[in-house]
Amino acid sequence: MAEKTLRTPRADAGRQPSAAESSTAVGLDAVQVRFRTKKKDVTALRDVSLGVASGEFVAIVGPSGCGKSTLLKLVAGLLRPSSGAVRLHGEDVTAPRPDIGYVFQRAALLEWRTVRRNILLQAEMRKMSADHARTRAAELIEMTGLTGFEDAYPHELSGGMQQRVALCRALLHEPPVLLMDEPFGALDALTREQMNVELNRIWRETGTTVLLVTHSISEAAYLAGRVAVMSARPGTVTEVIDVGLPPERDYTDTMSRPEFRRATARIRTLLGAASAAD
Repeated sequence: MAEKTLRTPRADAGRQPSAAESSTAVGLDAVQVRFRTKKKDVTALRDVSLGVASGEFVAIVGPSGCGKSTLLKLVAGLLRPSSGAVRLHGEDVTAPRPDIGYVFQRAALLEWRTVRRNILLQAEMRKMSADHARTRAAELIEMTGLTGFEDAYPHELSGGMQQRVALCRALLHEPPVLLMDEPFGALDALTREQMNVELNRIWRETGTTVLLVTHSISEAAYLAGRVAVMSARPGTVTEVIDVGLPPERDYTDTMSRPEFRRATARIRTLLGAASAAD
């Protein structure tokens, strides 16, 4: 069990962020997370500091068990740090945040609901205006290439299409920050490449701040403007690499660019040859 647990939201939303903080969508400052088991105390994250600017795409890579998913839970407010601070747009994260979107490795769609109704589940949970939600869902369905499948059920969709539905659901309420936890890990290589291209396009069109956890070095370098490389447990950010590529990226061309090769080579050096999939 985590040493610090969730708390109810504060009556006071907290201090007003400064101009500099407002431009930072996600901020982690000297964050530590410690867990207590029956036998010992375990430090999952140690002294993690990272800033993500509004509209930026940052990927996080690291060995299994280093705390990458734990870091996303901290940003979402699903877990409290043992020490240090986590902020969204300058405001301390003290409880689950309604202003984020979250995409997991599995699409987790409801089998008895159609594509459209799976997407609109977000609206029902958040009590959004029905008219606005339907309009927004239609926009996202078109944006993600799901037009014609609005009334299909999950078992009628490929894995890649199911993940597109999950992405639409996460973006329905137009969150300023999107958290993605290995969202394409279960897909075959070709579908994963296609989803990478789609995600790059959607990110450029929406301007959403994205924090992506992945085990794939090439995926991280293709999608992100910067890649945060984490150490083995207790996880900490060992280096943040500036990929140095333009936001709009052709997949095949990007793979051959010197900036991409330099970034992936540096990530491999930091992780070790066997630490991450490519």
